[in-house]
Amino acid sequence: MTTIQLKRKPVHLDRRLQTPTQLLLEIQTEDGAIGWFSDGIWDAWNHTEGAMALEVMGEHEAADRAFSYLQKTQLSDGAWEGDYGNTVPMADLYHMSRESNGTFRDTNFTAYCAVGLWHRYVSRSDAADLRTFWPMVRAAFEFVLSLQSEHGDIAWSTEAKSMGPDDSLRAGNGSIRKSLECAIKIANVLGETKELQAYRRALSMLDEALTNKPERFDRNGEDRMKYAMDWYYPAMGGAVKGHDANMLLRRHWNDFVVPDLGCHCVLTEPWVTIAETAELAITLIGLGGRDIAAELIELQFNHRDEDGAFWMGYQYAEKLYWPLEKPSWTQAAMILAVDALRRGSATERVLASHA
Repeated sequence: MTTIQLKRKPVHLDRRLQTPTQLLLEIQTEDGAIGWFSDGIWDAWNHTEGAMALEVMGEHEAADRAFSYLQKTQLSDGAWEGDYGNTVPMADLYHMSRESNGTFRDTNFTAYCAVGLWHRYVSRSDAADLRTFWPMVRAAFEFVLSLQSEHGDIAWSTEAKSMGPDDSLRAGNGSIRKSLECAIKIANVLGETKELQAYRRALSMLDEALTNKPERFDRNGEDRMKYAMDWYYPAMGGAVKGHDANMLLRRHWNDFVVPDLGCHCVLTEPWVTIAETAELAITLIGLGGRDIAAELIELQFNHRDEDGAFWMGYQYAEKLYWPLEKPSWTQAAMILAVDALRRGSATERVLASHA
């Protein structure tokens, strides 16, 4: 891997996360929803990531409201309606629209509540609280696993399964793998034997699909390996481990990682994004690459506005931040990456270790 040179000496990271934390609190509504922006759209995955970040930063009351919101808004089939990133148009040249372009019952978005709840339990060690939210996780996985095929892959949404185009996404399935891992841990703590066995079977099938059945993904012809998340998520989620995971990252490192800047979001665009870079850093930490992860994280502190919040991404051909947005998920991803890097944090290994 190419060594990234730091542009400035690291300083105490906690202080630099105060503004991103404040932005999350400003985006969160009174009823607990954490949208993409203060006047924007919402999905359960990014909402849960925001709740985890607030927990890390000691904003426990805000995290409580976020979990209560999830519990209250879960649909009868166990899913949540959420907006999907690539369907949201630009309002103008520099800003994303705040209007929904259609919502989906996405399996990855739904499954991620298990990661958030396990993270919360590791932070608080409160078994009664874990029990309170367990029905939400159980219902979520009834929905998710109803869309797992006999081959082990999981369709990306109920709409795709029923109306088409039906497909399973490598990045989404990699993330669901992490969610299943956390659901297994929750079920084990609570002694929920039936679900524990079902989740272990599902995880084994999903691992088989992600490692040995590439034909089960991108079945509609789109080459999604141009997306960074499709590159690193099988390793971040734990389906690919150890030497194989390191080789997976090395294989495309020079394609996706731009020295002194960060990680491409899309291989074909001169655009690095802070959230993908933070997730790549978390992946590296889980594989023992703490030094290069620390360098990647440090570089992202160059990509902040004058108040200290993180921009969504940097278009390096034009030398400008684009779009001119500071999404909640970007702030949360950086908070969680810094937490994964810190030794001694109660939650440091939740995202950066695998079973």
